[in-house]
Amino acid sequence: MNRILHRENLTALRSLPDASVQLIYIDPPFNTGTTQRRARMKTVRDDAGDRIGFGGKRYRTEKLAIAPNYTDRFDDYLGFLRPRMIEAHRVLSATGSLFFHVDPREVHYCKIMLDEVFTTPGVSGRACFQNEIIWAYDYGARSTKRWPAKHDNILWYTKDPKDYTFNLEASDRIPYMAPGLVGAEKARRGKTPTDVWWHTIVSPTGKEKTGYPTQKPLGILERIVRVHSNPDDTVLDFFAGSGTTGLAAARNGRSYILVDESKEAVTLMKKRLKLPLR
Repeated sequence: MNRILHRENLTALRSLPDASVQLIYIDPPFNTGTTQRRARMKTVRDDAGDRIGFGGKRYRTEKLAIAPNYTDRFDDYLGFLRPRMIEAHRVLSATGSLFFHVDPREVHYCKIMLDEVFTTPGVSGRACFQNEIIWAYDYGARSTKRWPAKHDNILWYTKDPKDYTFNLEASDRIPYMAPGLVGAEKARRGKTPTDVWWHTIVSPTGKEKTGYPTQKPLGILERIVRVHSNPDDTVLDFFAGSGTTGLAAARNGRSYILVDESKEAVTLMKKRLKLPLR
């Protein structure tokens, strides 16, 4: 059964049975030291407006309510994450996977912590680590003092080092960079992704955008859901935010459990997933 839980996530995790979910994806706060927020905007047709759009028509920009926001600052970041990862490991099924989405500043420390969490009698946590996926994009400002940071890191761990769900044939395919070298049939079919995923961010003006400040693209989550779970499996996200994980699960025949302690985030998720607002 699909569930959206308005709770503190450690409490929610402790209420879930052992080995009860087949896939976990989380996009926790990145410990950037800032408050994450984004104002919602819309444009209205207005001959005296401040913007010019298609065909030379003018539009007026209106600021709507402030989107959900949160303070992304922790005195002990790993101390915050570790008990949640211990519970995540407990609720993960025997053949399940955990995807941990973070940025380059914290990923090294998080990997060491996850290696420890996934170590159990007879099982090495380092052996449970399968991939570091690089999500690369190209949007936003460009630093003139260092190479601009245009990627996130996604760590993939499995409960069992050798027995886990991996349906590569269910993956979307991507174009060959040199289609003329592989022949017409291969070029038409495309190729399966590697551990570097080129995918644009959520467009600030696109239909997918919800206004949530750290929303991740649906395409990234659908790839994870399709390859690393099976139909009717349960997908868990306990930093659920805008609910993209739940939407990816629902669109692909999986159940979902979404957890967030923000009332605004829960309201947004219910609206996005077309559930009753109560």
